[in-house]
Amino acid sequence: MAHQSILDIHTPGRGTRDITEAVAEVVRAAQVQCGLAHVFVQHTSCSLLITENADPDVRRDLETVLRRLAPDGDPAYRHDAEGPDDMAAHVRTMLTGSGLSVPVGAGRLLLGTWQGIYLYEHRSAPHRRKVVVTVL
Repeated sequence: MAHQSILDIHTPGRGTRDITEAVAEVVRAAQVQCGLAHVFVQHTSCSLLITENADPDVRRDLETVLRRLAPDGDPAYRHDAEGPDDMAAHVRTMLTGSGLSVPVGAGRLLLGTWQGIYLYEHRSAPHRRKVVVTVL
């Protein structure tokens, strides 16, 4: 039996947003004791990641790395229909991913002690993002 919910996430602009508790709530509602939670973002300019949830410097350092790998406004980019951060956002999504899976045990997400699930907004402006959580 599968259970599915769509989360509506508002982002203030570029950066990470902790969605662990929202995903955990979907898992609790599914009442699955042993299974898998798949999380998927329905956009091409933001992504999902599992990373450390204790030290915010980890997420700041990830932004530093991605800024170097996919800089806004690179003159080599052809695609800039929505501004200088447009193509950089697509590259960042490709590097970090649009979906992830987390095991479920005893009715809860089996994340490690210091792991959290984050929506990573790659655009500079605020956006509304849809995140599909499927629990099997």
